[in-house]
Amino acid sequence: MKHERIALTCPGAFLDTYFLSASKELKRSMCRPAVIVCPGGGYAYVADGEAEPIAMALCGRGFHACVLRYPCAPARFPAALCALAEAVAWVRAGAAENHVDPRQISVCGFSAGGHLAGSLGVFWNAPFLAAETGLVPQDMRPDKMVLCYPVITGGEFAHKGSFDNLLGADADAARRAEVSLEQHVTANTPPAFLWHTWTDRAALVENTMLFAMALRRAGVPFESHIYSVGGHGLCLATRETENMTGDNVQKECAGWFDLMVSWLEREKN
Repeated sequence: MKHERIALTCPGAFLDTYFLSASKELKRSMCRPAVIVCPGGGYAYVADGEAEPIAMALCGRGFHACVLRYPCAPARFPAALCALAEAVAWVRAGAAENHVDPRQISVCGFSAGGHLAGSLGVFWNAPFLAAETGLVPQDMRPDKMVLCYPVITGGEFAHKGSFDNLLGADADAARRAEVSLEQHVTANTPPAFLWHTWTDRAALVENTMLFAMALRRAGVPFESHIYSVGGHGLCLATRETENMTGDNVQKECAGWFDLMVSWLEREKN
């Protein structure tokens, strides 16, 4: 495995890479899919439980993985989005060297990191992002999105803290609508895998439901799983990512990871 920390041009942004070694004895190792992980943290910090443990789990299933350490508050939109766009373009540019399939580069975000991953999914071809990054839209387009209990909407069901950190507490409804992802889905949005819990009291389940409905209207393929139990910040929902209070181990939800892997391997973009 090749593990490095890459400093991105966006101030305060780093990409921790976990590229599996290639072997002439193993066919898949010569060209693997890659997943860029965006941990949550309400755009206030980057949560460790949704970072390296997720990357290691992905590597264990045959994926290259990267973890994006993106700028948080007081940085404002689109700083984190520019960092993710640069990360996708960087992985794609080095695909041959690192044995990455350039047509299978996905983003996987948790909570506010789900908003970040989803933002690239809906804004990858927006003129403002090309202007901010200097990148070609196709280079920064994710092939798939995995959105785990994501923050999506700035409207009625918003996670207020995330949007306060992203835009500033004084942002009005019109400004929040500009980054309410369900309002920006088009036929060019990549396919998505979503999961949430009905009992999440931080990022309400309506976030996933609104985004799924928008994908449906736009004709974008998606898979969605809503679990009847479990709180916010479950990570893998296993002992591997248990927090200090132990309230994010939820065996009923732990199957999400296998379902995601099956979807990533099945869904061709």
